[in-house]
Amino acid sequence: MPETFESQHSHNQLQAINDGLGAGMFVQVRQMLQNMPACDVALLLESSRSKSRAQIWQLLESDAYSDVLEELSEDVRNGIIRQMVPEKLADALEEMDTDDLVETLSSLPEAVSQDLLNSMDEQDRNRADLGLSYGEDTAGFIMNTDTITLRPEVSVEVILRYLRLRGDIPDDTDTFYVVNRHDKLIGGVALTKLLTAAPDTPIENLIKISEAIPVTMDDGEVASLFERYDWLSAPVVDEHNHLLGRITIDDVVDIIREDAEHSMMSMAGLDDEEDTFAPVFKSTQRRSVWLGVNLFTALMAAAVSDMFEETLSQLAVLAILNTIVPSMGGAAGNQTLTLVIRGMALGHVSPGNSRWLIGKELAIGFFNGIIWALLIASVIAIWKQDLMLGAVIAFAMMINMVAAGLAGATLPIAMKKLNIDPALAGSVILTTITDVVGIFAFLGTATWLLI
Repeated sequence: MPETFESQHSHNQLQAINDGLGAGMFVQVRQMLQNMPACDVALLLESSRSKSRAQIWQLLESDAYSDVLEELSEDVRNGIIRQMVPEKLADALEEMDTDDLVETLSSLPEAVSQDLLNSMDEQDRNRADLGLSYGEDTAGFIMNTDTITLRPEVSVEVILRYLRLRGDIPDDTDTFYVVNRHDKLIGGVALTKLLTAAPDTPIENLIKISEAIPVTMDDGEVASLFERYDWLSAPVVDEHNHLLGRITIDDVVDIIREDAEHSMMSMAGLDDEEDTFAPVFKSTQRRSVWLGVNLFTALMAAAVSDMFEETLSQLAVLAILNTIVPSMGGAAGNQTLTLVIRGMALGHVSPGNSRWLIGKELAIGFFNGIIWALLIASVIAIWKQDLMLGAVIAFAMMINMVAAGLAGATLPIAMKKLNIDPALAGSVILTTITDVVGIFAFLGTATWLLI
């Protein structure tokens, strides 16, 4: 029920804004936008066509730019940034948290990114340069440098007095990190401990050892650690244990969501930041590349069938049955492929257990091959009144199911070692293998035994 209400509420907002824009009621639309949280404005922009999107952005107050840009997907955000006045864009970026600032700058063309960096003050430029110095998909890239550090010899009363003078603390702060005079991490003090401890208690008496994340750690591993240990935040350190920043749970949620979207979209050959309402020609260009790859693999399968043109011309029934074996192999192989890719994403698959996993999937392919070979042989023998034809398709089914299990397990592991995204290319390669093996096994065996 809450999801239904939220979805309906978003649709109502979108409809009200579009009606207002269509009627020229710009003052009322501006008022509605002012009363909406940044996340809802971002959803509104992502759900609008290009023309409406531009009008909505023009009606936004400039002090809301930063918060809304942080919430937008990369494709939509870049489209809006290209339309912004450089001075206003620089002001908006300077108000962003470090992790959002780094992500935004990294997605822009290098010349534009450099111009924006040059227009920032030294403090903002330094924090952006720090994050950009680490590769994408690392802890350093997603960390936030806005942290409050404590010294171990200071008392709780002094810290609380400092916090009152400061006026606020960084968002999502559940722990303050304790460092020595060389900024090396000693541990952390939970906010709840700090608030409930006696005023004269030294900070060193409240320290709890904090698991630190190396700045070069892959963000997928970071997400796995947060999930495993139920962290809300974690410190990020360099190779010398100097505290550089922190990662919070909201960043990890973004990583998990992006990884899920990446896996889903990549299997269709689409970018995970694909703009649903992008212009027609832009979307057509992006999708054509993947369609071209699929056409090439389809031609490979057709070329194998062409090798047996004479066989197909003599036995027309083979053309009718020719799709069954590749289809079953593709379905079985994709089950294995999806399972292994998921296991790799969760950190379950490692060099120590990958051989066993391949052997397991090979055995599953073998037993599935026996089951479905016997079933299809019985169906074809009864349907076409031909025991030999049933035996031929059963043999081909057996071969292809084993090949599908083997390919589904080995492809993602091999592609990972070659730094190729298995979610992007695995499905296409697997389908090609099962099509070629299935067609060759079926028509080749038919040519040998039936012609």
